[in-house]
Amino acid sequence: MTSGKIFLAAVLYAAVALGANPVFAEGPDYASLRDVRRGDMRKLAIPDLPEPASQEAFEDADGNAVTLARYRGQTVLVNFWATWCAPCRAEMPSLNALQQDLGGEDFQVVTIATGRNPLPAIRKFFDEVGLSDLPVLRDPKRALSRDMGVLGLPASIILNKDGAEVARMTGDADWHSGDALMFLRAVIALEKAGG
Repeated sequence: MTSGKIFLAAVLYAAVALGANPVFAEGPDYASLRDVRRGDMRKLAIPDLPEPASQEAFEDADGNAVTLARYRGQTVLVNFWATWCAPCRAEMPSLNALQQDLGGEDFQVVTIATGRNPLPAIRKFFDEVGLSDLPVLRDPKRALSRDMGVLGLPASIILNKDGAEVARMTGDADWHSGDALMFLRAVIALEKAGG
């Protein structure tokens, strides 16, 4: 077993142990995730307690109003980006690959273009780069991003299955790196252990 696999096994074991421990009956100990951050993931800020996410509406590709409540029951990586933001554009392929690998019943990547991002420009970028597994979502008036305190782009916020923020990063990252996958798998395991 490689040292990375041993480390991941220890993290997953700790997550299960913490979730099963009656001392932590009120929920998972997300602060323990600070010890799992490696590489780009060291930039993640992890609050002591989960903070409820905004329920401001944003738009799907058809212009319908949706909220983050749509993703309750899943661990979610919400990524705020813009077509004009070079670091945002650079990290999108890794987010697409992350969704391909981890996306499903327990986890989703939710990319939201915030501010002035015309739908044709978003679709053109998705087609050029081959982003086939990410949703086309918009926050044209920045209501959601403003309510969630997004001050710079890209911004990525990890929500637990109850829709509360457990981690945040401002700036780009390789979301398909071994470090990112290890961190996100630890979050998912902590969620499952916590009930």
